[in-house]
Amino acid sequence: MHKPKTLFEKIWDSHVVFQEEGYPAVLYIDAHLIHEVTTPQAFDGLKKRDLPVFRTNRTFATADHNVPTKDQQLPIREELSRRQVEALVKNCKEFGIDLWGLGHPNQGIVHVIGPELGITKPGMTIVCGDSHTSTHGAFGAIAFGIGTSEVEQVLATQTILQYKPKTMNITINGKLGKGVVSKDIILYIISKISAAGATGYFVEYSGSAIRSLSMEARMTICNMSIEMGARGGMIAPDETTFAYMKGREFAPRNKDWDKAVAYWKTLPSDKGATYDRELVIKAEDIEPMVTYGTNPGMGVKVTGTVPTEQDFTTSSEKENLAKAMEYMGLTPGQKMIGQKIDYVFFGSCTNSRIEDFRMAASIIKGKKIASNVTAFVVPGSTHVAKQVEKEGLDKVFIEAGFEMRGAGCSACLGMNEDKIPSGKYCISTSNRNFQGRQGPGARTFLASPIMAAAAAITGQITDVREML
Repeated sequence: MHKPKTLFEKIWDSHVVFQEEGYPAVLYIDAHLIHEVTTPQAFDGLKKRDLPVFRTNRTFATADHNVPTKDQQLPIREELSRRQVEALVKNCKEFGIDLWGLGHPNQGIVHVIGPELGITKPGMTIVCGDSHTSTHGAFGAIAFGIGTSEVEQVLATQTILQYKPKTMNITINGKLGKGVVSKDIILYIISKISAAGATGYFVEYSGSAIRSLSMEARMTICNMSIEMGARGGMIAPDETTFAYMKGREFAPRNKDWDKAVAYWKTLPSDKGATYDRELVIKAEDIEPMVTYGTNPGMGVKVTGTVPTEQDFTTSSEKENLAKAMEYMGLTPGQKMIGQKIDYVFFGSCTNSRIEDFRMAASIIKGKKIASNVTAFVVPGSTHVAKQVEKEGLDKVFIEAGFEMRGAGCSACLGMNEDKIPSGKYCISTSNRNFQGRQGPGARTFLASPIMAAAAAITGQITDVREML
């Protein structure tokens, strides 16, 4: 009798090239996604050792972090950004890697284009020099972020040295309430277990509430697994997965498709498989969420209040709260509803897919943004941008007073021209609210696309359920 295996174990075991007791495994990597920020030193390392890229057909390159989202046809103004993007162009040319750079129809955020092009498939191992690589786990893949020296390792050998992480299963059963979407699910989980609560684990999400989600929604959840310290997040593939993938550019076709699906159906965790840790959550307990502090674990229900010292037991938690309050300019115990905002950012690898914009547009249609708000919309890829136009969603946003931009990481992180000014409040559909993440001194509230849409209209944090 074979020991029942989890989804993670099945994929991991089938990708271990070599393993010696007490040492990291040599793990084969099926797809290596690269961008301009974490590759320059890696390519320099290859040049110094006169090494080629071992498998160029498994290396996929795009420019996303540093690219401007306005006037993308013009040279990049910021010097560091320009140099990084130019280095990627030069290195891809030199090493024979296809690059989807600015102006290419496939250009976009690396974790948006992987799934939409069908590069991301169940049962794969996927890495990228970017922490939010966990996004691809939504397809039933082992996907995780790596550092620059590891990027060099994968470019040179198509393998990586990795210790096997522990496994966690988070089951969410039941029916989600009105106005509750996948971003609320993951913000709720992180608020419960903290920004370090899954450190050292690979998390599998299961249960009826997860099964009912679209692929876009599943990607949002896996994307933010990293925000609770996990190595990655994953969801077993099912009919929803297969329907999303069929016919995509890099997806298998005809007989190969049938063969692939037959294999993918063997991946879900076996009955009786065990995890190192298990959590069960009731979908009915989750409400629309918003963060108040300076890490994604500092989140509350929108109807809630900022915690006070009394809500915490350890001195470090109390200290963190005090620091966060000072940075955010908030008061312990204050209500979240009614807190004013200055900026709204729709975008990032968490919430910049077509479904996110449809969701937001349904709230915004026929309304105007508040006079004190600056709001912009950044599609996650050139394909998403085209779809937004095709469905006329861009008109909905523009008529409401939003600015439409080109594809890129944008104001998710202060690495390009799209920064939130110091001291200003931004409600953002991105994944991180660290100090200075959206620009020096910027103050970030993380929320779902519909919560951000509601705030854009009212100029303050609002319970979106009142607008549905």
